[in-house]
Amino acid sequence: MDALLGDSVASPTVWLVTLLVTLGIIVVDILVIGRRPHEPSLREASRHLAFYVGLAVAFGVGLWVFAEPHALSPSPGPEFFAGWLTEYSLSVDNLFIFIIIMASFGVPRQFQQKALLIGIVLALVFRGVFIVIGAAAIDRWSWVFYLFGAFLIYTAAKLAREGGEDEDEFEENKLVAFAEKRLPATKEWNGTKAFARIDGKRVITPMFLVILTLGTTDLLFALDSIPAIYGLTKDPYLVFTANIFALMGLRQLYFLIGGLLERLIYLSYGLAFLLGFIGVKLVLHALHTNELPFINGGHHVAWAPDIPIWLSLVVIIGTLAVTTVVSLLASARMSAPERDALTGPRRDWEDD
Repeated sequence: MDALLGDSVASPTVWLVTLLVTLGIIVVDILVIGRRPHEPSLREASRHLAFYVGLAVAFGVGLWVFAEPHALSPSPGPEFFAGWLTEYSLSVDNLFIFIIIMASFGVPRQFQQKALLIGIVLALVFRGVFIVIGAAAIDRWSWVFYLFGAFLIYTAAKLAREGGEDEDEFEENKLVAFAEKRLPATKEWNGTKAFARIDGKRVITPMFLVILTLGTTDLLFALDSIPAIYGLTKDPYLVFTANIFALMGLRQLYFLIGGLLERLIYLSYGLAFLLGFIGVKLVLHALHTNELPFINGGHHVAWAPDIPIWLSLVVIIGTLAVTTVVSLLASARMSAPERDALTGPRRDWEDD
């Protein structure tokens, strides 16, 4: 608990209010969608996305103006915006996988919103666990930044090497495969329900498998997103709220951007650069605060600069802007087969 609260920008009361507000929004969402499963219109998705983005911006501005600097968050406002933008950009890349999952299971369009919402709730829970673990590790072992940095650099190199080549591939994870083989199941959809009763026997529906797939897949996403944001802020509260705002707007973004994803042909390379930059930042920070006896005799490495948050924010915004503009300009000059070679073929459901 000390690792979470510590010398943080948020008091226990602020933590509690944040959790209650988040829970309230989720409950309202579930009740509304549960009562009327539907595919949101462009106007509805745009309105809700604007609400969540506006809320995130207002929250960040509030931190920038009112939050006092603390040991864990010397610049709360800039740190939040840097973390939120990074998490959001990584989430956009993850939408490729969500699209493939929906297509693989043949999820009816009117049920996709419910599946995404429950998947996002699971993602929040899983990421919350990762955030607690990360905070405890950082509080206890300063050298963990070496591990985070090395992992992000490795992930960046892998992402840059692969580009968009494997975006069209989806391999069912072992947990989902186990559930599909060992649990009594039906292939018939029962609305948005995860379970059904057939001949007096309780069985799982395809919706159960979709939700399980979305939730467990996010565990893999969290392996790079959580270390990445801890490279921008050490305050667990800012890490958690940045993840909340990134994930809460993801469902609306899924229904909005559609074909735009196919035009962001260099997104993977932009994200690879960002992860690499944050990885280097983490390694430099680890050197700057080094305590490992086999590195510089256990002393801090004086020449290692600690990259300031304002520079990180400039790099993040600049990278996302350049990646988006160059992608859109380049894709406009390409034929459909050429774009498919970079991002994978267009999904049939997007043309429905």
